[in-house]
Parts: sequence; structure tokens; C-alpha cells
Amino acid sequence: MKKAAWSFLALFAGFQTSAQTVSSVTDPVEWVNPLMGTDSKVSLSNGNTYPAVATPWGMNFWMPQTNTMGNGWAYQYGADKIRGFKQTHQPSPWINDYGQFSIMPVTGKLRFHQDARASWYSHKAEVAKPYYYSVYLADADVTTEITPTERAAQFRFTYPASDSSFVVVDAFDRGSHIKILPQEKKIIGYTTRNSGGVPKNFKNYFVIYFDKPFTIAHTWNGDKLEKGVLELTDGHVGAIVGFKTAKGEKVGLRVASSFISFEQAELNLKRELGNDAFDVTKQKAKASWNKELSRLSPEGGTVDQVRTFYSCLYRALLFPRKFYEYDAQNRVVHYSPFNGEVLPGYMFTDNGFWDTFRSQFPFLTLMYPEMNSHIMEGLVNTYKESGWLPEWASPGHRDCMIGSNSASLIADSYLKGIRGYDINTLYEALLKNSENEGPLTSVGRKGVKFYNELGYVPYDVNINENAARTLEYAYDDFTIYKLAIALKRPQEEIERFRKRSQFYRNLFDPETKLMRGKNKDGKFQAPFNPFKWGDAFTEGNSWHYTWSVFHDIQGLADLMGGRESFAEMLDSVFNMPPVYDESYYGGVIHEIREMQIANMGQYAHGNQPIQHMIYLYNYAGQPWKAQYWVRQVMDRLYHSGPDGYCGDEDNGQTSAWYVFSAMGFYPVCPGTDQYVFGAPLFPKMTVTMENGKKLVIEAPGNSAANVYAQSISLNGKNYGKNWISHADLQKGGVLKVVMGAQPEKTRGTKEEAFPYSYSTEKK
Repeated sequence: MKKAAWSFLALFAGFQTSAQTVSSVTDPVEWVNPLMGTDSKVSLSNGNTYPAVATPWGMNFWMPQTNTMGNGWAYQYGADKIRGFKQTHQPSPWINDYGQFSIMPVTGKLRFHQDARASWYSHKAEVAKPYYYSVYLADADVTTEITPTERAAQFRFTYPASDSSFVVVDAFDRGSHIKILPQEKKIIGYTTRNSGGVPKNFKNYFVIYFDKPFTIAHTWNGDKLEKGVLELTDGHVGAIVGFKTAKGEKVGLRVASSFISFEQAELNLKRELGNDAFDVTKQKAKASWNKELSRLSPEGGTVDQVRTFYSCLYRALLFPRKFYEYDAQNRVVHYSPFNGEVLPGYMFTDNGFWDTFRSQFPFLTLMYPEMNSHIMEGLVNTYKESGWLPEWASPGHRDCMIGSNSASLIADSYLKGIRGYDINTLYEALLKNSENEGPLTSVGRKGVKFYNELGYVPYDVNINENAARTLEYAYDDFTIYKLAIALKRPQEEIERFRKRSQFYRNLFDPETKLMRGKNKDGKFQAPFNPFKWGDAFTEGNSWHYTWSVFHDIQGLADLMGGRESFAEMLDSVFNMPPVYDESYYGGVIHEIREMQIANMGQYAHGNQPIQHMIYLYNYAGQPWKAQYWVRQVMDRLYHSGPDGYCGDEDNGQTSAWYVFSAMGFYPVCPGTDQYVFGAPLFPKMTVTMENGKKLVIEAPGNSAANVYAQSISLNGKNYGKNWISHADLQKGGVLKVVMGAQPEKTRGTKEEAFPYSYSTEKK
């Protein structure tokens, strides 16, 4: 039975198996599971994702909605019913959604309320792909299919024989408009529902065309059906249209939306759907994914490794969202979520840089530099329109998280050679950030005057997460320092940021060898519990944040007493029990629980601050430990199922960690040109750079047991460093990592092999 099943699977997915391994991938999008991470709840995140039916970086996503209107956990794998199919722009359940409306088929009775129209469904009758979603709605006896473009989509409903078949359009509450145009077989409307970060004139305008005439057309307002009324504007309105259907009859809908106007929504629909049949749009959407996903092609991994890899790559290519459109003259324009005007140029949104500066944006910088350039143009526009760089935008500024990590994105892009945007305006914005608090705590720098004058943000001045802010500001100042040198800025300015990049030292406690909050008078905060989450730190404790000295790991190691002591501190993270102090939060937050149950001591991969830490063994002369623990995390904390993540996926960050780690290296310090080695996950991977060059990563001997790098060569020459440069990756070639079952403890142990540290550079 097993053998027959595997043969069928091999035939279906287009690969050949050997001991259940995948020799090659010809259709990568078919390996993606959009349901990875969807089995989540408030108390425990296994990803906190939803199945986004979309194109890469699309302006609109679509999703099945299992939860009630306004609930951030809009799709939960364990739910029994679907309430509608929602156009969504949600980056995470914690940030929630904006510009959403939903479409739902019903039969039998005129049911439009979200609970009355809900239908039982089963994952056994559900197909979820990035480019296509299908599900059988049991109560309605209707199969729903969806396929997307960037700003439009097609629906196909397969109905039973019924003289009472309907489609419900829900424009959601908090202010909406609906209009039915029966002669045109069309419904238009707008929704204003949002979760913050929008101007007063914010609307998402939508247009829906049907391929079947209506025999019934009503609007509804709240819980009240407005029979025969074709247009309504109120708090919560919608439409319900009906027709007679034969058994198996398919009814098609063509949908598009715009943040600019109804006319622009029509233009988006005409441009992106044209006269295409449903299956043509589906094939185009599939091709758009395969174009991007095929840039990385693994060979020789297990079935689940390949599925997990492509599912993570899919997540890494969803955000940031394109928040721009093309006008009638095909010019790039956008509705500004900052000042409410329609303006020329690019705009991107739905991203928290505190999460994504670490690996998701470096991944785009490496693999998609043209997209990165457009994103930088969008940052210029954000600054011009709001006066600030974004740090958490959805769609405008949101008061969430800390740091001014836009500096990392900008410096990393420019220093890695990406051009085509106004770097001088971006640098001006960075200078403003470095001296000012913003109108929200998430933009500018909260506590900046203390930081600039004292060299740290004090613990006792009513600024929360003060130690975390200090550490992130210091790293951000390092990236500005490097950018200032490249831009030939005045020496005084360069020196200012160079000096500030070392402010991390002011919080190092030599007694505990950890980072610790410090009071305004220069004394360390007491009593000190390094297992206390929050308080001086952000969604973590001192054991997690101590390593946030991305730019000067050697300096941190020196403070800890040298290389051996540093390595022992790294070991301690895994050797300690997963104890915690949750008193700052007044309860156990999901990030704490995810660390506790992972059985990796204090290592909390489910949140971002510690995700680079494993790679720091390369700075201690013990790279084999990085190789071991990276594989442990990939094997134990990720898989392709609904509970496949170990915490919030967070806009591609936790996924990009996996993608980089599978390649065998990781960007510990964006703003430098180095990627620090782990070891490849697959026996072979071919990476096609945007310039057309191919990097072939060979790892002969790679297996579940052989996780250690025995030797590394680049284009046939022995390579002794613990890192590889951006320039070398861009050139392509062959990176060969011979793998074995035992640690190779002679390679990468000397200082000349170590990755960049500011202190080493200064020596």
C-alpha cells in the first residue's frame, strides 16, 4: 500500500523518489502548503498564518474566513465553518486587517448574516494553493473556487439544482457602501473598515461582475434585509443577489478593487483579468509563483524538507505588499496611507521592520534587488508624505514594536550595490530619526535624548523595553556609520555614529555577563532576573537580547572574557531549563509558551531577537556547533503542516530564516556584505541570481546524520572562512560543502576565519 501510494505521489507531483527523497523539482508551487502555520490561537502560535491566495507581493490577498468579522484569527485550521471568502490585507492577527470585504454563496434561504450564512466544511474537501483555492461548502452544497491576480480575482461557484441560489456580498461594518446594478450584472461598493494607520478618507473600492443575470437583488443593513433597495450607505451594509441554477452549473465572478476610486478598480479589473477565462487566470497566477519560486531549486531532500522549504519561500515572497496601482497612462501611482492623497510613485506596506530587518529583507536584497529598489523608492515616498520612515506600516504608521530598523534596510540595500532611488533623501530621514522621537513610539526613536546624552535609554524614566531599544539603536547607528562612509558624509558625522554604535557596552553587566537595564544615575537596575520577559526587553529576556550586538560580536565576546567564555555563554542558552518570569505581562504570553514547549532550554526561536544567535558560534571558533543547532532547529521546529512553525511567522522573517539556513548561510549583520555559514540542508541546491548567474551549492554526503561541514570550497579552491561575501554569491559558481557525521574541529577555529566585527576592524 505504501509503495503504491508513493508511486502515485511521485507521478502526481512530477518528481522521482529514492528512499523517499526528491531528486528534482519541476513545478515548485505545487510543493507549497499555504495551510502551514494556520493551526494557531491567541495562546499558542504555530505560525499565526492564513492561506493567502495571492500572487507574489500582491496588493490584495484572498482567504477563506472561518472566524467572525474583525477577529484577527480570521482563518483557524481547527474551525468547522466558513463564513465567507474575504479580500484581506492582514499582515498578522495582532495588527489585524484593513480594506476587507467578503463574498459568500448560499442556497435555500436569503441568509446574509455572518452566522446564518456560515457553512460546514472539511479539509478533506479543501484545496489550498498559492494561486488557487477550492472548498466544498456542505450546507450550501456549493463548491467555491478562487484564483488571484495582483489587484483582482476570479471566483467560480458550482451550484446544485435550485431556484434559490444566492451570492452575499458583505462590505463589513464601521462604514460601508453597496450598489447593485442589475442591468450590468454588477455590484460595486466600498469598505472603510480598518485597524488604524489610515487617513479619514480611506476607502477600498470594489467592483464585482457576474456572468449570470440576477432574478433577485436586495441590499441589507446590519441585520435587516432591504428588499428591492439597490443602494445603501451606512455602518454595515451588503448585497444579496439570486438566480435559478441547474445541477453543476458554474457561476463566475470577476472582482477587483482599488484604494483610489471605482474607476481605478474598473481599470485594475480590465487590465489584469481582461477577457481571460478562470483557468487562464489560474495558469497565469501559477506561472507568477513558479517564476519566483524556481529561483531556488533543491535536490535530494526528503519530501517534507522540500515542502517546508517551498512553503517558507512562499511566505517570504508575500510581504511587503505592493500598495500601488497603474493609472490609465500606465504610470505607477498610489493612494497615500499617510496623507490621503493620490500621488505618483511606488508604495509598499504591511511590514514590521523589527521582525524583518534580520533576514527577510536581506533575502530580497540578495535574490530580488529590483524589487528591493522599488521598496526603497516607497520608503522615500513614505518619508516625504508623513515626515517619518515607517517601522511598522499597515497601511500607514502603526504604534507597534521598537527600534529604528529602517536604517538597517536602507544601509544594507545601498551598501550591497542596489541603486535607482533617492539615497540622499533616505539618509536625511535617518538623520532625523537619530535625533528625534516620533508622533508614535514606533517611529523616530523613543528615549533618543537619553540615548544620545547618556549612551543608553535608562530603566527608570518610564520608557519601556529600554535595554532592547538601546541595543537596537546602537546596531542601527552602526549601519548609518557604514552608510555615511559610503556617502562621503562629513567626518564629524561619521564619527558620531561610529561612537554611538558602541553604546551597547553601557548595558553589559560584567557580573552576569549579560545585558541589563541601567538607571539614569548609572547604576544597574536591581533586582535583576535574567529570565524576566519584557520589562527592559522586547518580547524576550536578557538571555535572548544579550546577543543583539550584530555588528560587534567580537566586542561582545571580549566583554564576556574572551572566546571560550563567549562560547560557554552560547552553550548555556541550550543547557538551561526553560524557566521564565512573566510578571511584567501579568500572564504567560504565547512567545513564552512557545519557548517552554520546544525543549531547547532558553532558545526561543519562535520570536525574532535570538534567531541569529546560533550562527555566533562561528565568531567563537566553534562553527560545528552552529551546524548542529541550525539543523536541530530546522528538523525539530519546522515542518510543512498546519502547526509547522514554532511561533509567529511574521511577514516572512521566520520563513526567510529557514530559506537562508537551508542554503547554508545567514545574514547575521545586515549592513555588512557577509553571510555567516551554517551548513546546507539539501545535498544540492541551484540558486539563480537576478543577474542570471547560477550559484550551485553542493553538499555531498548530506543526510539526517551527516550535519557537519568537513570542508568548504568555492569554485574548486579551499575556502577557510566562516562566511561568504555578497559579491561572491552574486558571481555564481560552485560552493561545495562536504558533509560528515562528526564535527570537523580544525576548520574555522582561528580569528582570521571569523566573520566581521567592528572591534576586529578597528584592530
